[in-house]
Amino acid sequence: MAAKLLRGCLRTITPEIKPVSVQQLSKLLIRCKSSATQLDVDVQQQREAYEEREQTETVLDVNFANAEEAYKSKTTAELIRSILVFKLCTFDLLVDHNKQLLKYGRKLLGKRIFEKLMTSTFYGQFVAGADQPTIQPTIDRLHAYGVGSILDYGVEEDIPHQQAIEAEMESCISKAEPEIQPGRDKRFVAYEQFGDRRDDLASARTFFYEDEMKCDKNMKFFLDCIDAAGESSEDGFAAIKLTALGRPQMLLQLSECLTSIRKLFVKIAGTEGDLIERKVTKETFQAQLEKMGIMARDKSDTWFTLIDYNKDGVIDLLDWDRLMQADLKMSKLFRIPNMVTGEMESLLLTLTEDEDRQMKKMIMRMNTLAERAKEKNVRLMIDAEQSYFQPAISRLAMELMRKFNKTRPVIFNTYQCYLKDAYDNITVDMSYSRNENFYFGAKLVRGAYLDQERKRAWEIGYSDPCCESYEATNQNYMMVLDTVLRQIKQYGKINIMVASHNEDTIKFTVQRMNDLCIGRRDQLVYFGQLLGMCDQITYPLGQAGYGVYKYVPYGPVEEVLPYLSRRACENRDLMKGVGKESRLLYDELKRRVKTGNFFYTPFGYRK
Repeated sequence: MAAKLLRGCLRTITPEIKPVSVQQLSKLLIRCKSSATQLDVDVQQQREAYEEREQTETVLDVNFANAEEAYKSKTTAELIRSILVFKLCTFDLLVDHNKQLLKYGRKLLGKRIFEKLMTSTFYGQFVAGADQPTIQPTIDRLHAYGVGSILDYGVEEDIPHQQAIEAEMESCISKAEPEIQPGRDKRFVAYEQFGDRRDDLASARTFFYEDEMKCDKNMKFFLDCIDAAGESSEDGFAAIKLTALGRPQMLLQLSECLTSIRKLFVKIAGTEGDLIERKVTKETFQAQLEKMGIMARDKSDTWFTLIDYNKDGVIDLLDWDRLMQADLKMSKLFRIPNMVTGEMESLLLTLTEDEDRQMKKMIMRMNTLAERAKEKNVRLMIDAEQSYFQPAISRLAMELMRKFNKTRPVIFNTYQCYLKDAYDNITVDMSYSRNENFYFGAKLVRGAYLDQERKRAWEIGYSDPCCESYEATNQNYMMVLDTVLRQIKQYGKINIMVASHNEDTIKFTVQRMNDLCIGRRDQLVYFGQLLGMCDQITYPLGQAGYGVYKYVPYGPVEEVLPYLSRRACENRDLMKGVGKESRLLYDELKRRVKTGNFFYTPFGYRK
């Protein structure tokens, strides 16, 4: 009876389908049931194999409350230094005037005594050393406890405020268009009151453009960093910033161009569903282009065929983004409407001959760094920057991935989850990597520029790109993280660095890895914390076999003072809330005194 009813329904829905016999239907149902049963068996076998591997691993205390385990890599002198530095970071007077104190301390004490004092306190806590030979003991000791290194050459120029503003304004305005054109997106325009990108920013290094020679010098610093990472370990990372490699004007203009293209796609495709899932049929494409005055229907047919990369009769965002690929050359002919003025504008960047050369040199420097990273077996982490630079940075990072991540993950892009569009951006990029069949690498952070971004959006008068609150940022981070972990399980060829000091985030990640049977030694999920902070998280993860890394800055004392100044400012509020970390440090110090281990020497320790 059930078989007859099902056959009748099938004929009603699809009358062209021939009737199916009871025997055929029964065989089909049996095959479906068999496939489902086999899938359940495969999943169960995966779970059993995962649990068998996990039984041989060290059990991780996800409460991160074992002081002896957390600080077994530290000497007692290092424990005392950590307690002292963390305490000093809670004094507002010291932090607010840290630059002046450092300046006067250098004058009063002289270079030698000043450097000795810094090495015994802040420099020793947060910086590994001056160069590759002096940082090697720190890297070796980290490695001895299962912790890798992300090398970052921490040298930066501490130029005066007004000089920074002048440098920014000169380097962000094109000589081809010295006046701001009507209808420009306000977000991608340079403003004098926000010219010093260090304002309202404590935790991120800032580069200002001087000339091409300075960019070449920065590239040399990064090459040295990659070399140091390659010589120091077999699985290291090196971090770079793209604003150090060229005129920021290029990033501004490319970001505006990419954003305009994305907005046009949304206008054509609508706002229903996830961005990556939206599809545009030929009829919709032609009707919308004609409605917006971009081109007539008879001409848009050719464009649809060119953009429809997969030839499946619909355009999705991955097809659409190919408008900007150099080899397609559509940007030379395809014009889009300015959303404010209604005027038709070319997709091409407007550059002078010098600016065009500078753009090509910037891309050349990026390729040089990626080539060296691949040669030295180092993974290259491209740091995130302000949201008005980020669309261009992410696009360039994806192009580097497409070129260098064919056999293993070499290039990693950074996604800041205080930005509302972080989820859309990372899901689109993962789909792009899967479609183009290359490894996807990502570092996930909450972000460094929130206060600065929100103030700029409010004062200039454009839509705030940031999540509404810290809680909303947390929710966004967890949603993005969970999506990436599920994609790792489903598709593979994805690597993620969970860069966080938040214990709840680490616990969540470890639990989801267990739920999805992602092995701690599979080299798919990494964790990252700053050198000198959150050792109670880093070392237990490392000793339990998880892929965990310390962000390791290095450079001469005098030249990393701006970095140390930022670290003190960044850590002020954090340190006021690190009662647990301070308490664990005190507990371990007291334990060593009571048990007669005051002069404890960690494994792998070298002076």
